[in-house]
Amino acid sequence: MFQLGKTLVSEDILEKEFVCNLSACKGSCCIEGEAGAPLLLEEASVLEDIYPKVKPFLRKEGIQAIESQGTWIKNDFGDIETPLVNNAECAYVTFNDKGYASCGIEDAYNQGVISWKKPISCHLYPIRTRDYSEFSAVNYHKWEICDDACSLGKELQVPVYKFLKDALVRRFGENWYDALEKVAQEKQNDASL
Repeated sequence: MFQLGKTLVSEDILEKEFVCNLSACKGSCCIEGEAGAPLLLEEASVLEDIYPKVKPFLRKEGIQAIESQGTWIKNDFGDIETPLVNNAECAYVTFNDKGYASCGIEDAYNQGVISWKKPISCHLYPIRTRDYSEFSAVNYHKWEICDDACSLGKELQVPVYKFLKDALVRRFGENWYDALEKVAQEKQNDASL
């Protein structure tokens, strides 16, 4: 780990390679797991505000889950996250004609209906962040459903931090990302000595 401003960053995001491979996984990260997408506190109110505009993009099962549970829920640990359909996929998930999972929020964003892309935890995946009182932890999350993304990233030689540039800039800012690139370059230079 190394410190970058008020973040502690796992070296895995510099060293591991990753490029989403939807043709292989079909968006499994939106339908697998035991919980909804983690949300920042401010994202809960965003979901409440945009729900009427996102609703037309959602499946009836997702709408039913949201209307019975709310646009966000608090889990047993007190963290907030997106609701699930029958304790399975995210309530905001949609499926395209090939059966690939997609995000109704991002679909609305891509159509220009809303200006918020999706929860930052989704945009950042496979990076997971956790805020503490003095710093934020920035970690790589290894999940076997993303093995094909790791293979494709290795084949294309794309480190996690480069694949997630837009999401990292969205979360931490351009200056933070520029500093991260500088650290990555220094580590690469040291490794080649």
